Amino acid sequence: MYTPPHFQETDADQITAIIKTAPLASIVAQTDDGLIANHIPLLLGPKRRLIGHVALANDMHRLIENGQDVLAIFRSDDAFVSPNFYPSKPEHHRHVPTWNYQVVHVSGPITFQHDTHSKRAAVGLLTRTHERRVNGDRAWKMADAPKDYMDRMLEGIVAFQIDMQRVLGKSKLSQNRDARDYAGTIEGLRATGHGVMADRMHRRASGEK
Repeated sequence: MYTPPHFQETDADQITAIIKTAPLASIVAQTDDGLIANHIPLLLGPKRRLIGHVALANDMHRLIENGQDVLAIFRSDDAFVSPNFYPSKPEHHRHVPTWNYQVVHVSGPITFQHDTHSKRAAVGLLTRTHERRVNGDRAWKMADAPKDYMDRMLEGIVAFQIDMQRVLGKSKLSQNRDARDYAGTIEGLRATGHGVMADRMHRRASGEK
């Protein structure tokens, strides 16, 4: 990924936040059938590992060899940035449109797990994390489903882990603009429905997390 120094994301908290708030990763790998990509929700696990699972019918776990390096791409918010956002534009018109975005690339070896314990742990972590976020105290639990049904569901998946050996973050958030054009971008993004990114840029400029 092309990452100029001023767009490189080095804040570990920001990288973690991107992974947690944009968990649907694109997992890319080179195989004998060529490049493949799958879109799979991943969660940060212990020991710098990403945890997920795929359907047994998904050839991903057959095409990718155990221990092979893969690339997981997490893409957070993105937004079009118009030159009209910049207060300096009427002065010289030396601006062009661009795009703001935040992404994290994680690469490392993948390990597939076919045992019931690993599959149950992967599904449990995924559902516990997202169910609590959506439903709070009323979160769905694996134990809510009949045991025989849950056992059949687990038979139909393959769990996996990705060791996070290389992590590259990029936050292209108009850091290369002067203060007034940066502020103008925040206003423009907010006016065009990108309040989350605008708030993130505002916090970044004020030194907040």
